[in-house]
Amino acid sequence: MKKNTYVSPVGGLPSQSKLLTDRAVFKSAYAVIPRGCFTDIVTSFLPFWKHMRMWVVARPMTGFAETFSQYVVQLEPNGGSDNPEANSGVQSVLFLTSGSAELTINSESYILKSGSYAYIPAGSEWSIWSNSNEETNFHWIRKLYKDINGVERPAAFVKNENECEDIEMPNSNNTWFTKRFVEPDDIRHDMHVNIVTFKPGGVIPFAETHVMEHGIYILEGKAVYHLNQDWVEVEAGDFLWLRAFCPQACYAGGPGPFRYLLYKDVNRHMPFL
Repeated sequence: MKKNTYVSPVGGLPSQSKLLTDRAVFKSAYAVIPRGCFTDIVTSFLPFWKHMRMWVVARPMTGFAETFSQYVVQLEPNGGSDNPEANSGVQSVLFLTSGSAELTINSESYILKSGSYAYIPAGSEWSIWSNSNEETNFHWIRKLYKDINGVERPAAFVKNENECEDIEMPNSNNTWFTKRFVEPDDIRHDMHVNIVTFKPGGVIPFAETHVMEHGIYILEGKAVYHLNQDWVEVEAGDFLWLRAFCPQACYAGGPGPFRYLLYKDVNRHMPFL
């Protein structure tokens, strides 16, 4: 079985002789943040964290992400926090791409390794600390939880992606798969964070246009993505934001698998603004 690989930011500073033009794009329907944008210049920090820095790749704002925020967090050895989340209404998903960390949710402890996925319900008391001698990198996706009368909140859980099945998309000739950490019909959840895989030659064969907003972080490989009539090349380490109803398709040209971490909002009525 092939071992899954994950690209994490390396930081650093660009050369003064580097050309200014790049693949970065920001439009009303989508944005592309290439891996080269993850430099020391644009890191952020948070209160009550030690030995950490992060790159903010999505935040709620006019003309950009509306339903979620996403951070790419880097912990030095002994880095972490006992008070990571200031908003009790926010739920979180963590996905670890390198290193190791101890996560505690409501007094229950878990060890996270590469490929570990953790769901943290809104209102939880939680902490996370690196327990590796190397840097630990993880994605932190945050969303306000939308309570529904008569529907209980989902419970915390931790899984590794190796424990989850790759579900083949119908009629894809064994080239397009989705790995789900939450069952689609579990109405308690109002967001999904999945892993999508295309083998070389795999395609989304039509321009999807749907209500779900997306955050997409490329974990492995490269492809050409079709975004609102534009074709853009993407590779491991890039981040894409897709507005609701942005037409989208892709073609994975190889030579290896093309894999990404996918956020989408689900299972709730549309709000009236």
